[in-house]
Amino acid sequence: MKTGNLLCLIAFLSLAPACILPAGADPVVLQFWAMGREGELVRQLLPDFERRNPGVTVKVQQIPWSAAHEKLLTAYAGDALPDVFQLGTTWIPEFVALRALEPFPPEPVHQDFFPAILAANQLDGKLWCLPWYADTRVLFYRRDLLAQVGWPEPPRTWQGWLEAMDSLRRLNGDRYAILAPANEWELPTILALQQGAKLLRDRDRYGDFGSPTFRGAIGFYLNLFRHGLAPTLAQTQIANLYQEFAEGYFAIYLSGPWNLGEFRRRLPESMQDAWSTAPLPAFDGPGPGLSLAGGAGLAVSVRSPRKEAAAKLVAFLAEPTQQLRFYRLSGDLPPGRMAWDDPLLAADSKAKAFRIQLDHLAALPKIPEWERIAAKLARQAERMVRGELDEKAALDQLDQAVDGILEKRRWLLDRQR
Repeated sequence: MKTGNLLCLIAFLSLAPACILPAGADPVVLQFWAMGREGELVRQLLPDFERRNPGVTVKVQQIPWSAAHEKLLTAYAGDALPDVFQLGTTWIPEFVALRALEPFPPEPVHQDFFPAILAANQLDGKLWCLPWYADTRVLFYRRDLLAQVGWPEPPRTWQGWLEAMDSLRRLNGDRYAILAPANEWELPTILALQQGAKLLRDRDRYGDFGSPTFRGAIGFYLNLFRHGLAPTLAQTQIANLYQEFAEGYFAIYLSGPWNLGEFRRRLPESMQDAWSTAPLPAFDGPGPGLSLAGGAGLAVSVRSPRKEAAAKLVAFLAEPTQQLRFYRLSGDLPPGRMAWDDPLLAADSKAKAFRIQLDHLAALPKIPEWERIAAKLARQAERMVRGELDEKAALDQLDQAVDGILEKRRWLLDRQR
């Protein structure tokens, strides 16, 4: 099927009647690769799809996240990509550059997607994946401890955040206000995006980590450790996150939707009313502040000989009803507003912060090299936290390393002029 025909088809797939194969036609078998726990749980949704579409069968291959990127690239090189596959949003630019994806029309399918989540699946004016689930970061916090130091409601600004954390530190000198693992890039990046930092410059051809806005965000981040608000620990040095949170070793933690279920399962029953979630404080203004737009989408291989059925599967899984069913199974956040109107989510006070945050998101640079850059950022952030490098030296080195990573990008863009 030609691309144009697929785009026309997608526009009414979610409303189309069941696909019934002509008499005597061979059955259609769709190959679908999904990652981690999602690959296991999505199987429970597929019987309904197959009942709607007699003669179409979906075979799911579950792939560990740790092996997924390499497996997808190997499959592309061997012309063996499945018909439908899951892609994290930061992987989309790489597979677009490889010309591995069939584009979707940007409208009118499922127009209730949160704009930033939809945008995270777009590149160069085209929609390459339909959002499957959303991901972002909010505050998980001990509401009892914050109330004890005069904050019955979570802070909405950076200034309030600092004041609350300082009060928490003084409440118990041998404990901390916040857990901010020193080897993670997400918190420094969020702080920088809230201040308006671009991360990269000149059409994403060079690093911009030495800019005043990024340096200001890094200063705020490093002060968490310098002032004793956060322990100088990497993620792997935290023995039991949930136990430490329950014991009050720290009172605030930035995390994603997967921890809604984990905090409910791993914290004792007596603690369930003592914690909650809140949107991120804002650098300036009443808040909420920006957080990261992430998650995963579903793509159709450009080389699939079964694009019509593949597109129908993607449209089915993107329906609000299926988003909600998948949330019940996995805890993954629905990427569209309609699913959030369901009482299951609307009445969940601890999920509410994510619903608010999904309207206040910022995108990461849409380039294939971003994950390599993020790894460099995490390493330099840890070196600054541990006092191995001062801010200027660390950020200068980071810009130099990023410029090296982007050398090929500059070469290609220069030849497109």
